[in-house]
Amino acid sequence: MKKFHLTAGPSELYFTVEGHIQQALKENVAVISHRSKGFQDMFAFTISQVREMLNVPKDYHIVFTGSATEVWERLAQNCISKKSTHFVNGSFSQRFHAFAEDWGLETQKVEKPLGQGFSQEDYAIDADSDFIAITQNETSTGVQFPVEDIYNIREANPDKLIAIDAVSSIPYVDVDLTKVDSLYFSVQKGMGMPAGLGVWIFNDKCVERAKAVKANGRHLGGYHDIFTLLKNAEKSMTPATPNALGIYLLGKVSEDLLRREMKIVRSETEYKAGMLYAAVSAHKDLDFAVKEERLRSKTVIVIDVKENRSAKDLMEYLEEQGLVVSSGYGPNKATQVRVANFPTHSKELYFQLIDLIEAW
Repeated sequence: MKKFHLTAGPSELYFTVEGHIQQALKENVAVISHRSKGFQDMFAFTISQVREMLNVPKDYHIVFTGSATEVWERLAQNCISKKSTHFVNGSFSQRFHAFAEDWGLETQKVEKPLGQGFSQEDYAIDADSDFIAITQNETSTGVQFPVEDIYNIREANPDKLIAIDAVSSIPYVDVDLTKVDSLYFSVQKGMGMPAGLGVWIFNDKCVERAKAVKANGRHLGGYHDIFTLLKNAEKSMTPATPNALGIYLLGKVSEDLLRREMKIVRSETEYKAGMLYAAVSAHKDLDFAVKEERLRSKTVIVIDVKENRSAKDLMEYLEEQGLVVSSGYGPNKATQVRVANFPTHSKELYFQLIDLIEAW
């Protein structure tokens, strides 16, 4: 029996990926020199597709990293002058905060318990903070940070850099990038690709911050600082031999999504999320992990399993029927399940999932 992965990441491959990999092998993409014209053409194509898919302004830069995790360190090295503010309500937002502290930076930690989000009274940023880190979709807990709230934070803090972790909400989330300074993601979740590629989008304010940080005597690291990444990207190249296959696939999958039209991709995501949340609401043994509706993720649905039933049993039951979901994360591992809702997960697959949950 073929199993379909509705896991929070890595997740099911987008249905076109197998064909794109076969074509990439025919074109020798995996062994192409990253200093060749062929690579430059491929790099430029992928950048153009990502730029169109996410409506990236022309004056924003796009570079590739090994992962989104790597971007945390690049931001800490290059873009935090002295003090950063971190909105922490899960394992991944917590890890970026830890990265900043490991670099010896001062931090303001605005923290909420797992499963909770933030509200207006939480948005007081320390005056001496110069960088704001927001996890738009906390993969570990299924809590989203509404983009309207991000825009309000921008309006109140026009001179601070704002960086958005959109690892598990791209390509669904529609962010007005002119209202933030940086956004980053990796490809093994919503893009439906094999892991091993991060995408970092940033504006010139980030570059200017890095210049100031370097002028003040900080060593920005010997590996892929913002200037090295940008210098190579301007030539459609990378500093070192990259994941060329990943870059190729990202361009092709982005092109596929654009053909579907992003408004349809987003509306289908909301439709599937609505179906699953309704099924959870109707089930006597299940509950929402995120109690406040406006904060419930559309792309990582987290379900509480009540005490008289077992999250492990639910996972095993679904897997026996060919659907693999993720366990809860960290302290919630035994009591929650996490279900991904990415473009690769069809409505038909969700119909099957809903039927199984209703029958459980």
